[in-house]
Amino acid sequence: MYPDQLRLIYQYPSMTYTDLDQIVEKHEKMTFKKGDLLLREGQVSDCFYIVEKGIVRSYVYDYDGNDISTNFFCEDEIVIEVASIFHHIPTQENIICLTDCILWRIQFDAFQDLFEKIPAVTEWGRAWMSHQLFLTKKRALDMISLSALDRYQQLLETKPQILHQAPLKHIATFLGITDTSLSRIRKELVGK
Repeated sequence: MYPDQLRLIYQYPSMTYTDLDQIVEKHEKMTFKKGDLLLREGQVSDCFYIVEKGIVRSYVYDYDGNDISTNFFCEDEIVIEVASIFHHIPTQENIICLTDCILWRIQFDAFQDLFEKIPAVTEWGRAWMSHQLFLTKKRALDMISLSALDRYQQLLETKPQILHQAPLKHIATFLGITDTSLSRIRKELVGK
């Protein structure tokens, strides 16, 4: 079933079945264990992944050495460190499997080849990048304008699996709050 899911992820109005077949052929199915690092700070990314099963987390270390979650990637999402892969620079982020995972990897060179050969891939890439920019801007504004409770509820609505499978300390740093505040919020919601 999953190669069909890859076709759905890459689907774009001008994409043909032949285009989608060529894209899927460039992906390699891989399995990872909980705790496996996909990318380490200082490395230059040369691939990206699509999650078939499991949860992946990206994180950085702040100026005090604290581990801060920057994103969670769930089923059918693209795991990518955009700055590193497209600018060929060392990453500041670490990307780790929070659970056992099944991922589909595509090498950057293979994707670039598709990008040059298939015009619809270029259009899909622009649309995907535009959406990612929107999500990044929304997250930045939400961190400023929403309460911790609202941010938690939003995460509960958009990625409930994270709340069941990710350690609370990782969720708390992603929401920009302490573990204690997160526990209080969860208790408040249970009490309602």
